[in-house]
Amino acid sequence: MSGRVGDLSPKQTEALQQFQERIQDILPQLPAQHDHFLLRWLRARNFNVQKSEAMLRKHVEFRKQMKVDTIITEWRPPEVIEKYLSGGMCGYDREGSPIWYDVIGPVDPKGLFLSASKQDFIKSKIRDCEMLQKECNLQTQRLGRNIESITMIYDVEGLGLKHLWKPAIETYGEILQMFEDNYPEGLKRLFVIKAPKLFPVAYNLVKHFLSENTRQKIFILGGNWQEVLLKYIDAEELPMIYGGKMTDPDGDPRCRTRINHVGPVPHSYYVRDHVKVDYEQCLSVSRGSSKQLDYEILFPGCVLRWQFASESADIGFGVFLKAKMGEWKKAAQMEEVVPSQRYNAHLVPEDGSLTCERPGVYVLRFDNTYSILQAKRISFTVEVLLPDHLQTNGGSREHKQADANSQS
Repeated sequence: MSGRVGDLSPKQTEALQQFQERIQDILPQLPAQHDHFLLRWLRARNFNVQKSEAMLRKHVEFRKQMKVDTIITEWRPPEVIEKYLSGGMCGYDREGSPIWYDVIGPVDPKGLFLSASKQDFIKSKIRDCEMLQKECNLQTQRLGRNIESITMIYDVEGLGLKHLWKPAIETYGEILQMFEDNYPEGLKRLFVIKAPKLFPVAYNLVKHFLSENTRQKIFILGGNWQEVLLKYIDAEELPMIYGGKMTDPDGDPRCRTRINHVGPVPHSYYVRDHVKVDYEQCLSVSRGSSKQLDYEILFPGCVLRWQFASESADIGFGVFLKAKMGEWKKAAQMEEVVPSQRYNAHLVPEDGSLTCERPGVYVLRFDNTYSILQAKRISFTVEVLLPDHLQTNGGSREHKQADANSQS
């Protein structure tokens, strides 16, 4: 049995009755009280009444804390989010569900985070969820049947290393968790289209925030993605840019009046020069020397991601490649992958990432050879990000810090 109205087993019917009895005190505070709505919470917890009740009570507190009931009418996102965060609701699928598009490639994560607070991003996504839920309710009235979930299309063409920036990924994870906890069964299906080679790495960073039920609704489409979309969406409801016939009134095939297509955030919006980071490790680089950190990459396609800050003065940094783990080499004896240069990491923390196209030992080298008088203390975090098809314990080894106080 599907666990939906009209398709309940005797046990599921009994669970619904028990659930209704146990939540009588909070029913007036819910956005809906009908069985369709209540069954979403039961399905999300496999009809475990106690767990469903706990989940729903947390949701009531969430609505109070975030002022969700008035978020559409009384709160507007900052201008920079409205202008430079992509996406939008456009059209309906063949079953009448609203369709939401996210256009990832042109998004400037760092520019957005330097211009708005994390709380603003989370609130803007809550607002989107509430608007979509409102549209589902309107569709239910229009069509005379229950519409409670949406179709999503993720256009990830142009997904790049900038999108793997750690603060952005962490906030995106929080948003996914918020969606799982507070809008259960709100997703019907999600189509990922135009996925580049980097997509498995990006997906692996966030998939642990998703329930198994949600993961089963994600479809990563290949070269025939337009054909697949048209099976689920009528051509009149699909923007021309995605293989349909819909355009804006002025003929724009991207339907920009409904789907926000963005670009880099202008510096005039910036309100800070960096995002606060908690670093995992520290090291000291003696005056006139360097320190090397070795990371063995066993499979191509992994991503090396780093963040670091120095105390009181600048530091040189570069990435090199060598063949064997454990053997120390001078910089000149290794292949330079990211050119070494000096960074004012004492003023603005530095971050970066690299797609490791070849297996080998990648060496992160902090260079203080130019400093005659001053040692440097470095706070840093380095991670190896694995593609989705590699297990966490199989794609890389933890880095091994070499005792490398050299003059190279």
